[in-house]
Amino acid sequence: MALTPVSWRYEEQLITEISDMPEGTYGFIYRVTHLPTQKKYVGKKVLFFERNVKLGKRELETLKEERKAAGIGGRVPAKKKVVKESDWKDYYGSQAEIKALVRSSKPEDWSREILDFVPTKKLLTYYEIKHIFINDALEDPDFLNDNILGKFYQKDFIKVDS
Repeated sequence: MALTPVSWRYEEQLITEISDMPEGTYGFIYRVTHLPTQKKYVGKKVLFFERNVKLGKRELETLKEERKAAGIGGRVPAKKKVVKESDWKDYYGSQAEIKALVRSSKPEDWSREILDFVPTKKLLTYYEIKHIFINDALEDPDFLNDNILGKFYQKDFIKVDS
């Protein structure tokens, strides 16, 4: 994204590093607000990305030698798990309207608030849904959230005049 990140806030505290978060945090629930339009979005963000990366020839050969020297038999894994910090510092959301607003905005047009720090992947999804309900995000036209788990959609709440 083209914006310089606006700091995350949790209550009145600025969050600029993972060390500013409680120990054991897997991710967080957030609410971003585009201040000129007052459009909001509730979402979740993980702190680390985990990827399986294919081992190169040299790395594979070194691993084979190490395993042989240690007396470990069997097949040598062809991949390794790599963990790196996510893009949470400059993240605003993945929803299409948020991305469009970010492209056409200045950093000071945004407020980014952490609602909850969460210790596990499963609870991250639970707390995201909880905050979507608490904020009435599917029914409130000021929210850009348009579905929950791909099952409940904002369009389902459009009232038909009789």
